[in-house]
Amino acid sequence: MKSLFVILLLFHGAIHSLGFLKAFHFAKIEQLTQTISKPIGLLWLLATVLFFITVLLFLYKHDSWPVIAIIAVIISQVIVVLSWQDAKFGTIANVIILLVSIQGFAEVEFVKMTKQESLHLIQNGKAVSSEIITEAAISSLPPIVQQWMRFSGVIGTAEAVSVRLQQTGEMRTKPEQSWMPFTAEQYIDVANPSFVWTTSAKMMPLVSFRGRDKLENGKGAMLIKVASLIPVVNEKANEKINSGAMLRFLGEMCWYPSAALSEYIDWEQLDSSSARATLSINGSSVTGTFTFSQEGELISFEANRFYGADDAATLEKWYIEPVEFKVFQGVKIPYKCKVTWKLDAGDFTWLTLELTALAYNELQLFKPK
Repeated sequence: MKSLFVILLLFHGAIHSLGFLKAFHFAKIEQLTQTISKPIGLLWLLATVLFFITVLLFLYKHDSWPVIAIIAVIISQVIVVLSWQDAKFGTIANVIILLVSIQGFAEVEFVKMTKQESLHLIQNGKAVSSEIITEAAISSLPPIVQQWMRFSGVIGTAEAVSVRLQQTGEMRTKPEQSWMPFTAEQYIDVANPSFVWTTSAKMMPLVSFRGRDKLENGKGAMLIKVASLIPVVNEKANEKINSGAMLRFLGEMCWYPSAALSEYIDWEQLDSSSARATLSINGSSVTGTFTFSQEGELISFEANRFYGADDAATLEKWYIEPVEFKVFQGVKIPYKCKVTWKLDAGDFTWLTLELTALAYNELQLFKPK
């Protein structure tokens, strides 16, 4: 689709050059029957230049391309109106370019917002830790959690005070819905439990959405916009969103196991293979259960979480299941996972993901691709 948009811009821009050639008598353009003055001919040339500039900015993913495209469309449409008899069909191209550009502008603004939030999280983060985790440091944890620390390989590594990661996978919002491919980026402040997660997912060939989920000071916020324009979810600072964001942070601790040593988490061994963790932030708390093999490999995380965010939301079992493990910076974590709602009507697996990049204590954003 991007290639078609570029072709449209080039073709539409090239057509505008005809008006310039006719106005200055550089060529005989029989397709244009109306007289074009030289000042108007310069407008035709300006539109051509702006459409070509738009192509370059679009291909190089420069944030200014939608603005230049919209200016080009305005100038073009003025020309079309002045030469309506010859150029009226240019309105179709202008409408298409305008719609794509408006969506592009909204996408640029959404990315700017989430980038600022991520930078804020990083800048407020703790400096890189020099604290090396030892056997003595984990001695106060329940035995099965200690075994998890050893299995993960965190003994002898630096405490993770921040995490950045990238994901790919598939998601769906209803059991009968088709899977939607997505990519995501996430920044996590482990020292002060918070995160910013942003995603882009394709709903269908011509329709996508962008989403942002975050936790800050114990408060959650979720924003989802179709085509980066139309908000379909905009929930924040209510009990359901807050607890859901906190549970997410707790469950995702499987990617930064050293957080198990944090003062904001209390542990209780349930049996030889499971332990209950309670995360507390600013007087609010959530609880979930981690289950392990005898060797300390994480088998699952489960908690009661609100299924939905409106008044009809119900507490349901939320279940994270590791699929495959991989070592990042010396720490063995589940880099492939699936997430399932355990509903009365049956299991609803709504998310499968893979970590494609993960780094600890890197206080900078990923470079744009």
